[in-house]
Amino acid sequence: MKGDYNRYMAEVALDPARKQKVTDEGLKAYQTATDLAEKSGDELTPLNLGLALNFSVFYYEILRQPDSAIKLAKKAFDNAIMGLDKLNEEDEAYKDATQIMALLRDNLEIWQSEGN
Repeated sequence: MKGDYNRYMAEVALDPARKQKVTDEGLKAYQTATDLAEKSGDELTPLNLGLALNFSVFYYEILRQPDSAIKLAKKAFDNAIMGLDKLNEEDEAYKDATQIMALLRDNLEIWQSEGN
């Protein structure tokens, strides 16, 4: 949530110094959260997928690093596909995970098409 807050602040910041500060803080927060998520070993949880989605948007929209955004979103999507069969289709976590995966896929399609 700290990363998201700083992402939103960077989107509206008018002062360049303020924008840089919240961008740096957002990057640090997203990276810390990603490190913790990777240590958990369960990349398929809706929380971890949502983190990957939001961090990839941060890379794309705030840092203007489309290659990093695509790499992160693709990794999260591919890992989720590989683990999807471990979840029960009737479970709420399955439904949440597949919705976030759809958002990751949509972003990937848009970002990759813009790169051409």
